[in-house]
Amino acid sequence: MQNFYWRWQFKTAPYRFIAPFFICFVVFVFIPFIFSIYLSFTNWHGEEAKTFVGLANYKTLLTGREFWQSLLNSIIIFVLYVPAMLLLALIFASCLSSSWMKWTGFFRTVFFIPNITSVVAISFVFLLIFNSTGILNQLLMNAGVIHEPIPFLETPWWARISVSLLVIFRWTGYNMILLLGGMQSISKSLYEAAEVDGASGIKSFWYITLPLMKRLLAFCTVLSTLGTFSLFTEPFILTKGGPNLATTTPVVLIYKESFQNLNMGYASTISIFFFIVMMILSLMQLRLFREND
Repeated sequence: MQNFYWRWQFKTAPYRFIAPFFICFVVFVFIPFIFSIYLSFTNWHGEEAKTFVGLANYKTLLTGREFWQSLLNSIIIFVLYVPAMLLLALIFASCLSSSWMKWTGFFRTVFFIPNITSVVAISFVFLLIFNSTGILNQLLMNAGVIHEPIPFLETPWWARISVSLLVIFRWTGYNMILLLGGMQSISKSLYEAAEVDGASGIKSFWYITLPLMKRLLAFCTVLSTLGTFSLFTEPFILTKGGPNLATTTPVVLIYKESFQNLNMGYASTISIFFFIVMMILSLMQLRLFREND
């Protein structure tokens, strides 16, 4: 009997270890997801009874402007910030992995601090900087560069650029740490052999570092893509999604429809459709990088 008990304990141990995660996943992810699918076919404002409307919410989403504008905004912000952020992260990681660089631990900490600092606090600091009466406009006017304030947060393109700069500031250090770890895992013998063959530092970086970092760069790009389309705090605090929906991302739109307009059914529709778009986009990116390999 005792042997049977210990055999049962041994065989069921893996399942008991994953049981807490599985229970939390079902309660906090799977059930709400199924409930969101159900809500997407209803008209519900939170208090009155739910009214089944079929595909009406999906028709409104596909024929309306707001959701497609939010996707376009995410694509524009992605183009503005991801290449610049990855380039800066790659440059900083290359410098910190160089033998001539001193105080690498200090600089790693400094670059990573924005990522662990409250995004709300950072967003309010950028709000003070880019406001029409903010620090940046005052400095430019005092220096004689401009004669009237630049509406950084009141015009569509300046607002998108401001949000992009905030995201670059926050996530460059995180991606730098990832790339630095990849660079430090490359065998030093490859660089020594290249140096013996007369290769310069730039050639070693181009023909050794970059090819071996391709998968990690692809991983950073996929993460950045998912993060861009999921932006909420940065554009919401800086511009509230404006001006004229210029910085409204899908998540900001979901928030406005659910908590401001109390249109839970339509917000659920946006969430489901956004989930499908992100799944397709992620699979396309992974397949593209796999084909390049």
